[in-house]
Order: sequence, then structure tokens, then C-alpha cells
Amino acid sequence: MGFLSLEHGKWAYFADFALYGMAVLALAIYLFIASPPLERLDVAVYALLGLAGWTGIEYALHRFVLHGLPVFRAWHQQHHRRPTSLICTPTILSATLIATLFFAPAVMLTSYWRAAALTLGMLSGYLAYTITHHAIHHWRSENAWLKRRKHWHALHHATSRSICYGVTSAFWDHVLDSTRQRTKR
Repeated sequence: MGFLSLEHGKWAYFADFALYGMAVLALAIYLFIASPPLERLDVAVYALLGLAGWTGIEYALHRFVLHGLPVFRAWHQQHHRRPTSLICTPTILSATLIATLFFAPAVMLTSYWRAAALTLGMLSGYLAYTITHHAIHHWRSENAWLKRRKHWHALHHATSRSICYGVTSAFWDHVLDSTRQRTKR
């Protein structure tokens, strides 16, 4: 289980949760303290936009990258074959992708504060996704929301079913009509 391995030891697997949790907390505190007072409402709105935007990113990554692109599909199939294994994206890879594909373009297209706030929202969504995905596969709970997410994800994991890509939300599955398997004509 190397540095860029998909399957992690317990320490590395749970370190991802801690590192992203600390990043979300630190960025939220930084934005609250350091952002110009007249821009704080703007920062809050952009953080919420980033959080809402995460649901679309989550869906697109899962459907079109993890199930679409051959190299990532091969990686993701390991998770489908062994759903309780500690398999996740290496933190160094996810952090690099977030910085280069999300924060850098956002800062070029808008202000630093807005880009940082969008990134805070997106990171919060990513953290919620990782915790939810872990809970789906490892926790027993009577929580109604988590039970619905577990059922939804079980439909996704069912053999040869190309449906139900949303982990934290079914919204995009409904919008993009990926809630049921298509019959071949």
C-alpha cells in the first residue's frame, strides 16, 4: 500500500478525513477572520454555491470519470468488487486536483476571496461525500437519511447496473435520468 495506492491502511485512510476536516475548519476560520468585512456576505454566498456545486461535481466524477474513463474505471471496479475495503483516492491526488482544477481557475475567473469561499464550499461537500460514502459501506444506523443513501448506493453497486451515481444526493440522478437501468431495444 504505497503513497499513491488506492487501497489504504487504516491510518492513511482515516488521515484523509482528518486532513480534509482540518482544511475545512482552517479555511472557514481564515475566511471569517481575514476576509474584508464588506465581503463577508459575498464569501458566505460563494461558500454555499461551492457546496451546492459539489453535488454536480460528485455526480460527474462518479458517472463520467470513475465509470467512463478506462484507467479510472479499472480503479473504481476494485471498489465495486470489494466495497468494504479501505479504498479511496490518495489525499495527495485529490488535494492536487482540487488546487489545480478548482481553486486556480476560480481565482483566475473571480476574486481571491470568492475563489477561496467556493473552494471552502466544495471542500465541505467533498468531506461530506467521503464521510457519507464511508458510512454507507461501514456503519449500521437507523438514521432515515443514511438508510436512503445506503439503499441508493446498493442499487448502484448491484451487478451491471449503471444507475444511481449520486452518493450524498440523488438530485442529479433524477435531473439526468440515471435512476433506472435502460432496457436494450
